[in-house]
Amino acid sequence: MSDTAQHIALPLKYRPMTFDDVVGQEHVVKTLRHAIEAGRVANAYLFIGPRGIGKTTLSRIFAKALNCQNPRGVEPCGECVNCREIAAGRSLDVTELDAASHNKVDDVKPIIETVGFKPASSRYKIYIIDECHMLSSAAWNALLKTLEEPPPHVRFIFATTEGDKVLPTIISRCQRFDLRRIQTNDIVSRLRHVCDCEGIVAEEDALLAIARGAEGGMRDALSSLDQLISFKGDKVTEEDALGVFGLVSRAALETLAGAILSGDTAQILSSIEVFDSAGKNMRRLSGELLQHFRNLVVVQALGPGAKSLTATPDQIKVLVEQAKSVDAGRVFRICDQIADMEDKLRYVLSVRTLIEMSLIRASRIATTATIEELMRAVRALRTDGGAANIEIRMPQKAAPAQATVEAASPSPEPQSAACESAKSSGAINRHDILNDDKLNDILSIFPGSTIVDIKETR
Repeated sequence: MSDTAQHIALPLKYRPMTFDDVVGQEHVVKTLRHAIEAGRVANAYLFIGPRGIGKTTLSRIFAKALNCQNPRGVEPCGECVNCREIAAGRSLDVTELDAASHNKVDDVKPIIETVGFKPASSRYKIYIIDECHMLSSAAWNALLKTLEEPPPHVRFIFATTEGDKVLPTIISRCQRFDLRRIQTNDIVSRLRHVCDCEGIVAEEDALLAIARGAEGGMRDALSSLDQLISFKGDKVTEEDALGVFGLVSRAALETLAGAILSGDTAQILSSIEVFDSAGKNMRRLSGELLQHFRNLVVVQALGPGAKSLTATPDQIKVLVEQAKSVDAGRVFRICDQIADMEDKLRYVLSVRTLIEMSLIRASRIATTATIEELMRAVRALRTDGGAANIEIRMPQKAAPAQATVEAASPSPEPQSAACESAKSSGAINRHDILNDDKLNDILSIFPGSTIVDIKETR
């Protein structure tokens, strides 16, 4: 038999066999472990989440842990007859049903008819129903009574990618677990482990590109790595990964984000030209940019050590530098602009034109003074006595500057006409304020800014 015939796909070869092997689902693993330790195993469990994140894998590991003859604490040994049969899918006491192709009442009748029989050689008789949202309403109703009051030796495990399609009457009878997408850095770490085991030399940025393309799915990431190894052999570079999946390199994406923050229109147009000419997935670009600016918001709000930050150490270094150069309010507005662009990309014909115009508009948002900055300047005008120091955030090309404005005071020095008029009338005249020389001097610092409203503060 040839080596090719013996090849095992990476997603199958490196499929987790124990709870310790599961990546990115710690909240589910911890609960299942505690349930086994405390002897509080529920009648039914429902695993919900997107594709390739471990729903079926967790179901099988849980089934092995419940029926293992020689458990190592709460971990299945993987060597006893029950563990081997469950892993191979031929256990008499663990039945797997694919609801995508077996969704009628006649398909669930064998379950109803056999639940009364005790397991052949295991502690529990376990039924795993994958893609359970595909079951018809009649099939669910047929299972309802059995699911509510099963025999003591029966356990149900359901898995689905669309939890909202599962009947509420079923959800109420299950312990529900929402599995999350696996973070990019966790996928990169797992891919690095697989490459080391397989003797593959892969660049870190190549693994990052694969992880980005997988969109949180470990199975997709391993399948992509398997494809790249078949394509390039035992050396995988970032260029190979980007070429196969049509992604933009990490450095190029960070350069484009920096151009948006600095208002560099020429760099934005140049980058889009390069991406489009190279055949990159332009619709995917908007999602990548939105993720980058989302990470920028997290860094500004929680710091570079935040758990919710989905980025590698190299990415975090760039995010920290960019976070210093822009106000958080502007980043929020940029995110809104990119999210709006991503929504419009579903219907537009000229994808490149929409992206160019949207990113140029986002760059203007990044370099335009916010209302908060203008209001701080207006409040400084009304400071009684002395001088007011106003810190003004400028675009990235220019260093932050400070302007010192002498505020109006009751000293013998002459006051502006607006101040005299407001003082004599006892109220602020909006027309006089707009013509005030000091206010116009401050507004001149922010090119293109306009006054939307004026409110008196006390």
